[in-house]
Amino acid sequence: MAKRGTLSTKIPAADLTQALYQAASTMQSLNRRVMTAEILLHTFLKMPDTAAHQILRRLANQRGINWKSFEEKVARAAADRMTVDVNFDFETDGNQRVPLGDDILYLIDEGYTLAQARNEMRCGTEHVLAMMPERRVSVSRLLTDAGITVSAVMDLLPDPTLSPHAATRDHVALAKNGRMAPVYFRDKLLNELVSLLSMAHNRHTILVGATGVGKRAMVYSLAQLIADGKGPVGLKSVIEMDEQALLDNSLKTVRGGLRQAQGGILFVPNIARFFGGFRAEFPEKAGVELQKAFFGNDVVIIGTATPGRFDDRLAGNATIVQNSTRFTIPPTDEAETTEVLRALIPRFQTDYQLKIAPESLPEVSRLAKRYLTENPLPGAAVHLLHRACALLNMSAHGQPVDNIPADRTLNPEDVMVAVSMLTGIPVSSMGADERNRYAQMVEHLHKRIIGQNEAVLALSRAVKMARVGLKDPKRPIGSFLFLGPTGVGKSELAKALAEFMFGTEDALITLDMSEYMDESSVNRLIGSPPGYVGYSSGGQLTDAVKARPYSVVLFDEVEKAALKVFDLLLQIMDEGRLTSGKGETVSFRETVILMTSNIGGKFLANPELSETAARAETDRALKEHFRPEFLNRLDDIIYFHSLSAEDLRQILDLMLKKELKRLAAQNISLEITTAAKTWLLAQNDHPEWGARPLRRLIQEYIRSPMADFLLENNPQAGVTLRVDAGDSGLKFSAK
Repeated sequence: MAKRGTLSTKIPAADLTQALYQAASTMQSLNRRVMTAEILLHTFLKMPDTAAHQILRRLANQRGINWKSFEEKVARAAADRMTVDVNFDFETDGNQRVPLGDDILYLIDEGYTLAQARNEMRCGTEHVLAMMPERRVSVSRLLTDAGITVSAVMDLLPDPTLSPHAATRDHVALAKNGRMAPVYFRDKLLNELVSLLSMAHNRHTILVGATGVGKRAMVYSLAQLIADGKGPVGLKSVIEMDEQALLDNSLKTVRGGLRQAQGGILFVPNIARFFGGFRAEFPEKAGVELQKAFFGNDVVIIGTATPGRFDDRLAGNATIVQNSTRFTIPPTDEAETTEVLRALIPRFQTDYQLKIAPESLPEVSRLAKRYLTENPLPGAAVHLLHRACALLNMSAHGQPVDNIPADRTLNPEDVMVAVSMLTGIPVSSMGADERNRYAQMVEHLHKRIIGQNEAVLALSRAVKMARVGLKDPKRPIGSFLFLGPTGVGKSELAKALAEFMFGTEDALITLDMSEYMDESSVNRLIGSPPGYVGYSSGGQLTDAVKARPYSVVLFDEVEKAALKVFDLLLQIMDEGRLTSGKGETVSFRETVILMTSNIGGKFLANPELSETAARAETDRALKEHFRPEFLNRLDDIIYFHSLSAEDLRQILDLMLKKELKRLAAQNISLEITTAAKTWLLAQNDHPEWGARPLRRLIQEYIRSPMADFLLENNPQAGVTLRVDAGDSGLKFSAK
């Protein structure tokens, strides 16, 4: 027995595929072994979302067909048993192989031929329906008796340029039919573009801008202008090639697109994909065909590219450079981004079935610019609005927009929640009370930082000035050098600042500069260039800041870094950006740069020196080690002093509170007497090391013995553990 073939999955469109799946289920319910044309027609009648059903409904209304009676007649025909030849199978989504009758194969084959003649890439239900009234098809009598003929169906087929199966689509035709998505008109840029396209020669244009600046929206706006009769002289269409068609047969699709675009525009998003030799995403012949169009003027090519792709793939192509204009699309500002979002509100409300409060839009723009700096406006804002709507929509029940209750309205608070999920920054860090928080910044930091009043005041003053806008917008929020002996709170203040500004210590990026003492270590910070070892792994600094652009970056023991690392620091402090080994520009403009150093620590910790003398000696040491251009770019040098005995006692209290919290999670209370704390402090043999020895003392004299006590005594929940000082050390008891 000859092996049967299987229907190619590239031939049926999505609605026909779903209809075949449904017909397979109907076939099983009727206990039929082969799918027939009658079963498929019956399926069309039951699936209102298909194009075939909608055409049949229109014909029924035009010809006065009794729908229920017609449906019953088709159902009886579908249930009748008949002998059918089988040569092909259709595979369902459950991997079941369904035999197809000869009529089905004929309908799909002829329907596909019809689709290709109409420049459509798939056979849809409407194409199959158009072939059903033909005499050689068993179901034809049912249709022709009802007055449904081939010509009647053909008359109702959609315009090929508006078909969802088309290999190309004309955005001008879509605009004229009211089927274009809403767009915002960037008037100044559009006027410049229309002027450029109105020239007699050399009208080909490459729109260049980062992903998300609105290059595609600019072309759709142009199509709307042409539809309104306000576009460039002599251009009647804006043709775009279907992505699936390009993947299936790029050369054929490009040729079809150029043919359709005669006297108009061929819009080619990401045009660099066709060029670049072996790196091109499409076969060379498709790129050659497209390149030929740049020599002529019958079709105007409008392509889009990112700056990197333009420089990498197109700048070296003499044909494109000499016969086209590079047209830069910049990001929108906050105000214009809000207007872009306003134009999109109807689409968002329909798609997500919710309302959007007008006051949410400026908040989306503001928060996207501030926190989603990896992508430009308006793209970042549109993405944020999608996320915010999706989160609110999780409780949707599909009500019409007009009937959505008040709590289904997207408010600024919902936008903050979405930003929090995207960035990991708690919502409270972004609230309207931020001005009050910064006013209380000193008090907040002192909840964690004991002593060091001058350091906290100096840092708070500089950061607050930056937050109210009194800083260069092209530089980081602030760049500070922390000086002082070990263990006095330099790193702790960095953690406290990250927690205050961004709601979490995770916003602190720490780099130990003792690991970057070699000149070659620069590549570890920014990533190796293409072709070098380590290129794929990226840069430890640039990747971290790109992933969390709103953060505190701490360069610990900065004096140990290699000279080339200092060159990077100078660029960060001066320009607020770095270029990674991959050629990406990483912004540091929303970061706080902190650097710690022990240089001068011995002077600041020397009790025999006056404060003035200690700083003078420290400044002299700084000038001997650091270059003047480095010191001059710092916003402030912040001095830390040795901790007093009272400071150490307060720091010990803060550390012990953490132990209390750990035990409280197990429903156990902890009481540590004043005598016990005094005894602990007396065990500190190195007070000149600041607070660092205290952690070891807690581990050795509190945590470890307490673990033994709990294991030996197994106290019940709710018990209070008491730690007191005895003759031979600390003693533990339970009450």
